[in-house]
Amino acid sequence: MQGPAYNPHPMTRRLVLFDIDGTLITDGGASREGFGRALTEIYDYNSDLSRYDFSGRTDPQIARMVLHDEGFSDLEITERLPDLWASYLGYLEQNATTDRVRALPGMKALVEALAGEPGVTLALLTGNIEKGARLKLAPPQLNHHFPFGAFGSDSADREQLPPFAVDRAAVVHGHRFTGADIVIIGDSVYDVRCGVPYQATTIAVASGKTPGETLRAENPRHFFESGEDLAAMLNAILGSGRQSRGMRTLPPTRS
Repeated sequence: MQGPAYNPHPMTRRLVLFDIDGTLITDGGASREGFGRALTEIYDYNSDLSRYDFSGRTDPQIARMVLHDEGFSDLEITERLPDLWASYLGYLEQNATTDRVRALPGMKALVEALAGEPGVTLALLTGNIEKGARLKLAPPQLNHHFPFGAFGSDSADREQLPPFAVDRAAVVHGHRFTGADIVIIGDSVYDVRCGVPYQATTIAVASGKTPGETLRAENPRHFFESGEDLAAMLNAILGSGRQSRGMRTLPPTRS
């Protein structure tokens, strides 16, 4: 009896994790403006937020960084954080309009192309708290491509976020991604750094505020000036590079 046919090209499986701000979209300052108003409302903050670079940082990390500089203790910050997020989300919902929030060049085409790949699982890896992430992705109509992800509301430490996405992918799709089959796409040094401990495929795109030379210095697996070269981006994500032995496996998290 003839055995099963040999398939020399097994289907590529990738978990592709996208950052939001500066990678997928620009929000025209909507979130920073809303965050500043919320800080004033909840903490009576009246300093200049423009001196801070938020790129790649999680929302909880940003809040503590700014408020520590104003002399607030950890306890004072923590006690009012729920009120801060409620206020911020209210302002963000007002600000995140279609005339301010737009997809960055090439990114919508890239996401749509990946969504058509049978072996690709799309998810988010972002410092935004989840509700804020959803508000930002609504105007460019990207939410439906990302049914789950890892968010600043999961952990304030970006390096702890990849395991959340991996665990959720395993629940949804029954497959546990590891090593180079996890692809992290972002515009900041923190996007690159959070993938290094897990030997993920890191793709840096100089579409945000971080200069290209700064991103290159982090030695991402791939670097692009923008997301506009669709063929090159797809090749970087779906390429045949395999993970070496001894990789650090992502541990289960408690969601």
